[in-house]
Amino acid sequence: MAETLRFLLCALLLVVGLAVEATAVLGVHRFGYDLNRIHAAGMCDSLGLLLIMLSCSVYAGISATSAKLLTAMVFQWITSPVSGHLVGRLIYETDADLAREATIWKS
Repeated sequence: MAETLRFLLCALLLVVGLAVEATAVLGVHRFGYDLNRIHAAGMCDSLGLLLIMLSCSVYAGISATSAKLLTAMVFQWITSPVSGHLVGRLIYETDADLAREATIWKS
């Protein structure tokens, strides 16, 4: 019985995590403005990877593997906002049409 509940929790977390990642892909595809794409990818990426890694941790049980997965999740949560910020700064510094794109986006 406990094994079935653990499997169902693992499957639920995995399906929800994949749905969040699919939403991120849809957001990146749908938005035309580069900075909006970064926002969609960054926000959904953190939550989606959290759910997927939690699913894998539940599947592995209490072990060294789940500790490694949780450690990787913490490092991902630390580095994802930093990398998103750096990509945003890169776009801000190098995009010659940024002012025009922002004006079109606001209207």
